[in-house]
Amino acid sequence: MKNIVILISGSGTNMAAIVRCAAREGWDTLYGARVAAVISNKPDAAGLQFAQKEGIPTQVLDHRSFVSREAFDAALVELLAPFDTPENPVLVVLAGFMRILTPGFVQRFAGRLVNIHPSLLPAFAGLNTHQRAIDAGCKVAGATVHHVTPELDHGSILAQAVVPVLPQDDARTLAARVLTQEHLIYPRAIAQLLVRYAIK
Repeated sequence: MKNIVILISGSGTNMAAIVRCAAREGWDTLYGARVAAVISNKPDAAGLQFAQKEGIPTQVLDHRSFVSREAFDAALVELLAPFDTPENPVLVVLAGFMRILTPGFVQRFAGRLVNIHPSLLPAFAGLNTHQRAIDAGCKVAGATVHHVTPELDHGSILAQAVVPVLPQDDARTLAARVLTQEHLIYPRAIAQLLVRYAIK
């Protein structure tokens, strides 16, 4: 069975969308894949409750307990180790995981580490994407699924979705419209990865 481990920091709505899609489409039968665990860097992340209700093992690795980013990432590698073997390498999915990973971690999971970003990359990498799109006068905005590389929000693009920026939009309303598309494209991009790269 191919293992997918999802990293979250908050509500985990993209994680939930992936879990629901995997169940609905039968990823275990189609791809021999399962969401094997959900890991959060925040003990109070609401997404943990959803995962637990779905019977998915959860773990918390509080980043505040570590003296450095490198120490945190080393501990995260240890948590991922049971799901990661040469015969069955893990797919690591960032779903609202609000930590910048070290180059060493990224290189270890190169090609198997994916993220979703709430803009049409390469536009508006980083934070505050929706307000920046509105301030720039953009007519469209959207979301991007991409491979993670050491350079923030610059990995190869796997999928994108476009939404209109409406005249009355503020950052909150635009974010809500983008999020509905994130929930559609992220599971689809992961399914395509399971096929394209034959992760096993």
